[in-house]
Amino acid sequence: MEEKTSEKLSWSDFTKVDMRIGTILEAGVFQEARNPAYKMIIDFGPIGKRKTSAQITDLYTPEELVGKQVVAVVNFPPKQIANIMSECLVLGGIGNDKEITLIQPERKIKNGTRIG
Repeated sequence: MEEKTSEKLSWSDFTKVDMRIGTILEAGVFQEARNPAYKMIIDFGPIGKRKTSAQITDLYTPEELVGKQVVAVVNFPPKQIANIMSECLVLGGIGNDKEITLIQPERKIKNGTRIG
């Protein structure tokens, strides 16, 4: 069965989404979260370090996350999640079993590099 796409965006809508490359500096179990998740600190180079959480516990351990580069949206307003203020949204693909696979650059790239 073919999955339907959501409504169409204009080019100007797309350019408002600020996606950047960052390196995970710290990752740990987010015990206060309702659903299994990790809390992380990600380095985005010139735009600084950001805190976030992600429900990626099915496929990753905190130890293997540290040092990984990821793609994240960095211009959402901060959002309170349990006891932390999330400052970015890490992007991933959602599989059939709801497992999330992180979107990563093919090779190492400068933190803060904009995706476009």
